[in-house]
Amino acid sequence: MAGVLARRLFSSLLVIIGSLILVFAILYVLPGDPTDTIIDPSVATPEVVANLRHQLGVDQPFYIQFARYFGDMIRGDFGQSLMNSEPVLGKILDHFPATLALTAASSFVAVSIGLVLGVLSAVHRNRPIDLIARIVGLFGISMPTFWSGILLIVLLSLKLGWFPAMGSDGWKTLVLPAITLGTVGAGFIVRMVRSSMLDIIDEHFILTLRSKGLSERAVMYKHALRNALIPAITMIGMLIGEMLAGTVVIETVFSRQGIGRIISDALMAKDLPVVQGVIFFSAFVYVIVNTLVDLSYTFIDPRVRRSA
Repeated sequence: MAGVLARRLFSSLLVIIGSLILVFAILYVLPGDPTDTIIDPSVATPEVVANLRHQLGVDQPFYIQFARYFGDMIRGDFGQSLMNSEPVLGKILDHFPATLALTAASSFVAVSIGLVLGVLSAVHRNRPIDLIARIVGLFGISMPTFWSGILLIVLLSLKLGWFPAMGSDGWKTLVLPAITLGTVGAGFIVRMVRSSMLDIIDEHFILTLRSKGLSERAVMYKHALRNALIPAITMIGMLIGEMLAGTVVIETVFSRQGIGRIISDALMAKDLPVVQGVIFFSAFVYVIVNTLVDLSYTFIDPRVRRSA
């Protein structure tokens, strides 16, 4: 177990460093100058611009800028916003709880709907519940989140008045964005669980368990489902990262103050330190979640634990 943990942590560290290099390189080659965000065009003389570029260090070669940026990130210094000189890390930590709550609620919606419908669809193949589950899966995968979000606002907020359309205060403001984002994840999970369960049901050991007199409920929900969970958990881990990325659209549609909204505003204002900080922070959280998912395999499937 210790060896598995060490290997996972080492590979996670490499992914984090790689994401840091990739994000910095992409933003480095993008057109535009960060001084355009800070200096008033009416006083932007060549001398003023040159002095500010020197103060920010953006007049240095790529490797010098990256070395300084990497050193600051190791010390936990994400830099300061170009718009208001606010520390980037503090800004992220202030808004991350709202994004975390949205991601957790969306994951709950996706997993609860996806697992239940996926299992029922496989157990009752070619029956009405199977058709309903497949329609839900197709709808979740196909519908763009901005469209389904606006549709929910019109129906459940403006027409029926059940939930507030915008904001991030209280659990009621979390319902519509969580359903919007969770439905997408549920669509993928339904299809994955159904496919995995159908493959497991046709295995020889399922026939053996039935021949030994085990009830159909025990065969399906104790043995078949447990073996089908590995690909489902892999999908769930990936979807959590997708949901973190999806908050950019959802938080904009529902006017929530999370890190998705921060990076959206920062991109519009060309506030590169904020963009870099949010992307790196999101990549870090994504890597941690997937590391935990990988480690969970050893508890679910003994074969993984023995081969580790």
